[in-house]
Amino acid sequence: MDLKKFITIVPDWPKPGIQFKDITTLMDNGDAYRYATDQIVEYAREKQIDVVVGPEARGFIIGCPVAYSLGVGFAPVRKEGKLPREVARVEYGLEYGKDVLTIHKDAIKPGQRVLITDDLLATGGTIDATIKLVQELGGVVAGIAFLIELSYLDGRDKLDGFDILTLMKY
Repeated sequence: MDLKKFITIVPDWPKPGIQFKDITTLMDNGDAYRYATDQIVEYAREKQIDVVVGPEARGFIIGCPVAYSLGVGFAPVRKEGKLPREVARVEYGLEYGKDVLTIHKDAIKPGQRVLITDDLLATGGTIDATIKLVQELGGVVAGIAFLIELSYLDGRDKLDGFDILTLMKY
């Protein structure tokens, strides 16, 4: 299935010059959403995944159905102040400042094989921070899966050494 047919390109959003890749038109098509999910599930099965991790919020949209299909748990990575129990945290750089991501300290057991999911690989900053959280808890990043990769932003370079699946490249 050509998943790009289900992505809507929104010009000049959220600011002039950006060609936003809208995944909601893929998600609202049951066949396309299932196909994309199944592709990631197949990849994850080969990696013998114990738990799926995804950063908010679109990492939840991708990761939860994958975890469900695999019969494994899902651990959310959230912005600071959103998780109610003891967390591991990592600060990471943004284009104009810094942000913090967190995960519950008991979300991953040492040695568990982790699949990280998100909708889009752009500069790689969010996923790099997510990798650091997983590793801090003793998890093994067995794979990383995205619907879309913006290859012209070189985010893959920041994730050197990790196995990456992308279903579409722009």
